[in-house]
Amino acid sequence: MPALPHTKPILAITMGDPAGIGPEIIVKALLMPKVWRVCRPLVIGSHTIFERTIRSLQTCLPIVLVDGHDTFTTGTHAFRRGRLPLFDPFPKPVRSVKLGRASAKTGEMAVTCIQSAVRLAQAGCVGGLVTAPINKEAMHLAGYHYPGHTEMLADLTKAKESGMMIMGGPLKIIFTTTHLALRDVPNALTVQNILKAIRLAHFGLQQLFGIKNPRIAVAGLNPHAGENGLFGDEEHRLIIPAIKRAKAQRISCSGPHPADTLFAKAMTGAFDGIVALYHDQGLIPLKAVAFGRCVNITVGLPILRTSVDHGTAFDIAGKWKADPTSLVDAIEMAVQLAPTFSSRQYTKGNVRKG
Repeated sequence: MPALPHTKPILAITMGDPAGIGPEIIVKALLMPKVWRVCRPLVIGSHTIFERTIRSLQTCLPIVLVDGHDTFTTGTHAFRRGRLPLFDPFPKPVRSVKLGRASAKTGEMAVTCIQSAVRLAQAGCVGGLVTAPINKEAMHLAGYHYPGHTEMLADLTKAKESGMMIMGGPLKIIFTTTHLALRDVPNALTVQNILKAIRLAHFGLQQLFGIKNPRIAVAGLNPHAGENGLFGDEEHRLIIPAIKRAKAQRISCSGPHPADTLFAKAMTGAFDGIVALYHDQGLIPLKAVAFGRCVNITVGLPILRTSVDHGTAFDIAGKWKADPTSLVDAIEMAVQLAPTFSSRQYTKGNVRKG
């Protein structure tokens, strides 16, 4: 059988938490012709879960099991529109899970899928990962105490520096801290982690988006960026020293900018990227302008990873009304970015379950 043409990357699409909407949005995305026009999607997840999902959605999408790198390179039958190519990493059929409820079982399943996808990417079998949402409570119940996908992927790939960049509309934002209680943010900020976020923003905008000398704006933490110390000293004590160090490394950055006007300026093209200091500082304006259309990109990994901009949506899991738009956008973004990652041939041996 002739080898597949390599014009379309194979993307590993992880199931996410099976108690959430991940399996649903994956099935809906794979029913869309535009997904098949740009890539060869390989779902990483439970055969049992996807059988149930397809049945509940009352659609026809035959599952084709894929196992091992021979199928990846020569199995033309698997990657045809109207099918669901599936790599099932579970040695036994999975019993039904309770939709909309966090549990150690579903957390373990979500992590297993991510681990399998990373191994496939490291072996050169897939061109990148697109991840459906996981539930952090379930992941922690399963004994994996990562704040989220980003930190888990950094650990699995032994990345020296990585961070979360989310883009939506004209905004590209990288985060200094992510999943922290707001009261913990000031104490979590350091010159080093602000500088790291600036470096990752610079690297990501250069390497992924081809911007030769990206203009990076760093947000202030306090109202009016501290008003010269009147409303807090983090700007002078932490942010300004980090910006000075970044400039010494020939990175074009400025700030600290008052956050209440910074994002509006970035919308007009004044900056190529923004460093936000905490989760909601960046995500509120992002989702105000591009709700449901944002894409999460992990910068600094040796493998490509994009993701949806939303969570597991336990409140609507099983109601079969989830919107797959963000997942489709994440797939299209992965296709766009795939050429920036060095092409690896399938010479690493057979990658199988486990």
